[in-house]
Amino acid sequence: MPGLGELKAELGRWLANARKVAVVGIGSRLRRDDAVGLVVLEKLKRLRPHGIEGVELVEAGSAPENILGKLASLKPSHVILIDAAAHGSRPGSVRLVRPEEARSAHIITTHTLPLSFLCSYIKRETGAEVLIIGVQPLDLGLGEGLSPDLELVAENLANSLLEVLSTWAGKHSTYIG
Repeated sequence: MPGLGELKAELGRWLANARKVAVVGIGSRLRRDDAVGLVVLEKLKRLRPHGIEGVELVEAGSAPENILGKLASLKPSHVILIDAAAHGSRPGSVRLVRPEEARSAHIITTHTLPLSFLCSYIKRETGAEVLIIGVQPLDLGLGEGLSPDLELVAENLANSLLEVLSTWAGKHSTYIG
C-alpha cells in the first residue's frame, strides 16, 4: 500500500498525458465511512472554491451509474473515482486501483454496480483512462459523518489531490480546451 507521497507520485505519472480530468466522489452519506469519496470532493471544493483549470468535480452519490451521461458529456481524458473500498488493509488505508485490478483484487464496495463494470463503461463511453482511489472504511453502518480516522484521511487525501491536480494544471494549461 503506497503512502500519500507514493500515491501523489504515481497519480502525477498517470496524469502526465491527461487533457481533462474528472474527479468523481462516490458514496452514501447515510452509511458513515462510505461517504469518504463525497467528503474528499467537498474538501477539494472548499480548498479551491474557484476550481482547478481542466478539472471537473462530479458527485456521484451512492448510484454512480446515474452520472454516466454527465461524465460522457464532459469528455475527460482521465477519470479518478474516489470511493470507500474494502481492500483488506487497515481502516483509512488509501490504495490506487487500476480497473483491471478491481476485477481480481477482491475490492468490495457498497454499490450495486461493481467498480470494475463502472470503469469499463466509462472507458467505453468516453475513451478516458480510469483510476480508482479506494479508502479502506472502518464503519459502514447506518449514520452520518465519517469516523475520526477517516475524517483525517479525507482531509489529507484532499490536500494531496489538490497538490497533484494543481501541479498537473500548471503544466498542461495550454493543452486544455
